[in-house]
Amino acid sequence: MKMNESNVDRIIRVVAGIVLLYLGFGGALSGIMAVVAYVLGAILLLTGAVGFCPLYALLKLNTLKI
Repeated sequence: MKMNESNVDRIIRVVAGIVLLYLGFGGALSGIMAVVAYVLGAILLLTGAVGFCPLYALLKLNTLKI
């Protein structure tokens, strides 16, 4: 896996993932919205931590400038 996310992109993803997980687990959301928040939060947190986004790779996008 080759990194395809810039540092700013990664920070935004990690923060957004934490916020979504907090909303889901904190009780602010319930039902299907909580499940969506769990899944999206986990995906954003994981892709931000790793620095690789499979969707970016599929669409041939790259925010990382080397």
